[in-house]
This record gives sequence, C-alpha cells and structure tokens, in this order.
Amino acid sequence: MKLLLRALLTLFVPFLASCSSLYFPPPPQVPLLTQKGEFSGGIHTNLDNNVSLQGAYAVGEHLGVMGSASFLHTDKKKRAVDHDFGEVGLGYYTRLSDRRVLEVYGGLGGGHSKRVERDAEKVTTRTLESGLTKYFVQVNYSSKDNSNVHVFGRDFPITYGTAMRLSYLQLENFKLDNVATVGEENVFIEPITYTRVQLVGPVQLQLISGSNFGLRQRKFLKAANSVFNFGVVVNIGGQEGKR
Repeated sequence: MKLLLRALLTLFVPFLASCSSLYFPPPPQVPLLTQKGEFSGGIHTNLDNNVSLQGAYAVGEHLGVMGSASFLHTDKKKRAVDHDFGEVGLGYYTRLSDRRVLEVYGGLGGGHSKRVERDAEKVTTRTLESGLTKYFVQVNYSSKDNSNVHVFGRDFPITYGTAMRLSYLQLENFKLDNVATVGEENVFIEPITYTRVQLVGPVQLQLISGSNFGLRQRKFLKAANSVFNFGVVVNIGGQEGKR
C-alpha cells in the first residue's frame, strides 16, 4: 500500500498552470505493443475534463499504427473552451532481451480550439479561435522495475515506464475577436512517466504525469496546460511479461 501511495503522490504533482494557451495536450499514447495482431485501447481524462480515446494495432511483427481523439468542452463563469483534436501515428516496436518494450512513433494531428473569456459580470472580453496542425515523434519505454501491491487480500501487479514526445504545432486561420490574425508556431517537449496497475485480466489502470515545455516564447500557443491524465487501458493479444 505504501508503494501505491508513493506512486500516486508522484503522479499528482503536475503543474496546474493557467489555461491561457489554445493547445491542450492529449496524453502521449503508450500502447507497448509486443507482437503482430495485438490491440491496445484506452480512455483517459484529466482534472480539466479533457477526455481522450486511444487505439493502437500491431499490423506487422515490428510495425504499429495508433490513433487518438480528444475532446474538451467547458463553460465556466470566466471562461468557455471548445477543443477537439485528433492524431494518427506509425511506428516501430520491439521486445528487448529482458522482455521490456521499446517503441518509436512519428505522426501528425489536427483540430480546432476556441476560448471565450468573460469578466466578473459575464460579459465577453475576448474571443480566440484557431485551427491546429501538429507533427510529432515519440519514444516509449517500459521500465525493468515492477512490483505488487496487496489490497483486499489480492496482489495487483504494478509496472512503470517513460515516454518522450517532441511536437511542432501551428495555429492556422487564427482569429482574435473574430478578426484574422497572424498565427503562431511552437515546439514542445513532453517528457512523461506512467504507472500501470493491473486490475483484472488485460484491464489496467494507468496514471500519467509529466511536463510540457515550449521552446519558444509565444502568447497564445504555449505550454500552459497540464499533461496529467488517468484512465483505463486494455492490451489484447500480446506477449506476457513486463509492459
């Protein structure tokens, strides 16, 4: 139990910065494929209710494809956000000699983001709206460390891993208060760690924590939103071992 609490505390440390960016990063997908015909799927969310659906499939012995769609729709007193985004990727996966997994993916994504800001009297003060285009490369790695947590008379296997994503994003058809404005572009580095707890069979609880760094100073496209996510993942048709 102490091990599980320590893992949870580590994962709940993301920087909950102000949501002043039009980019809301979806969780980096970590399917950890091991053999041809394996499927990985999951559903994730975060404290801002940014929901992401993910799926990946091993089309060959070392070739995998993946896709995801994320949605964020909120209407609060001072801010309303509508954000829809999708990604697809193609990559290489392999099982290392000690049965860990290494994956390398490249892909692209696109979507639409809109934010309406209001004052204390709920009067709109600013509206921002733009299309988003993204290109990314990502490396996933499962850790050698694993353990069990004993709860309610049962042992629940826990595994760990890391992922690193490098993304290039552009704001396209950007409008500020309904007036066409020059868009922005930025490069983001997203290092994350993940912890998986096996619940039953192929079903696992996954917690993701990490950081999002923008390499360029931008006003509307910056690393201002958390990458923390939690959800459920399922791997079907894969090899047994550390994943």
